[in-house]
Amino acid sequence: MTPFERRTNACQKQLQDHGASAAILFPSQNLYYTTGFDEEPSERHLFFLLPATGKPVFVVPDMYGEHIRDESWVTSVRTWSDDDDPLALLETVVDESSLEIGEPGDENHLLVDDTMWAQFTQDLRDVFPAATFGLASEVLGPQRCRKDSAELDALREAATIADQAMEAIRELGSSAVGMTETELATEIETRLTAAGGTGVSFEPIVGSGPNGAKPHHGHGKREIEAGDPVVLDFGTRANEYPSDQTRTVVFDGKPSSTFVTVHELVQEALETAVETVEPGIEASEIDSAARSVIESAGYGEQFIHRTGHGVGLAVHEEPYIVAGNDRELEPGMVFSVEPGVYIPGEFGVRVEDLVVVTDDGYERLNHTNRGWACE
Repeated sequence: MTPFERRTNACQKQLQDHGASAAILFPSQNLYYTTGFDEEPSERHLFFLLPATGKPVFVVPDMYGEHIRDESWVTSVRTWSDDDDPLALLETVVDESSLEIGEPGDENHLLVDDTMWAQFTQDLRDVFPAATFGLASEVLGPQRCRKDSAELDALREAATIADQAMEAIRELGSSAVGMTETELATEIETRLTAAGGTGVSFEPIVGSGPNGAKPHHGHGKREIEAGDPVVLDFGTRANEYPSDQTRTVVFDGKPSSTFVTVHELVQEALETAVETVEPGIEASEIDSAARSVIESAGYGEQFIHRTGHGVGLAVHEEPYIVAGNDRELEPGMVFSVEPGVYIPGEFGVRVEDLVVVTDDGYERLNHTNRGWACE
């Protein structure tokens, strides 16, 4: 049995426990998670009907039929041509199943993909006017939050590739001085590919000097100068799963004493937070552990974002490591720990690792030098 089939079976059990008749997915991360089929949304109706009991089935355009049969474990694939009515086919498929969605008096609850386009959601409401609707994340969210062994292997590989790229970028040393942020971002992408990554998991952040004080600056035309702190936040994908790490470095020259102090503080906050990770504690406790270190040093108002976010098929997903989140950590959860201090007009410092919650603590996925010097 493939990991995708195991996940689908688990989802069906959750649908039953949730009192839902079915989930209807469309091209999305949820679809890949359950079927292994990866595709971008288009104007054509492509649905995966996953009933709480019984056999799941694809309802797809003709052009996708063979593609899905080759890539997915799902054996029931119903196709429609461009001169057919895809919604009529969907109704036929439902009628042939154990579901009777849309008949007067039915009490059916359908969960639709969270990212499904409004056009398709409205079509489903028109086809099944008697059904109530919710979001697929009601059942898939908690399931995706706990990574299985195949997912963890992919996340480890992606993190290793990012580590290798980070080491190569550090080795640029003084040769990085004079490069623009955009040029360095391009270099990062090249290094990620050379190390075996598939593209970037998000647009790389290269924030030099005062631009580093903008947590999501991206990259621009500013040239890196000697003594500049440079925030480097990037990742790639391996087997569809992303990496995400941040280091703040000085490629050459002497930074300010304030920067050195702040960098040491952020590293301390990172270590304190990571060492707090274990099953059973609330996500907010990780945020509190990092924040208390920075607040005690007088920089609390300069730590302007949450401490972390879950990482899976999506770079940002549950669990969010933020104040007020009382969700208890469970083995298999993966998230970032990324405290930061940002001083407008001067510099920013962020250091980030991904961690996995294990049965008795944590596993760190990133292992490169966390210091600022490139020597």
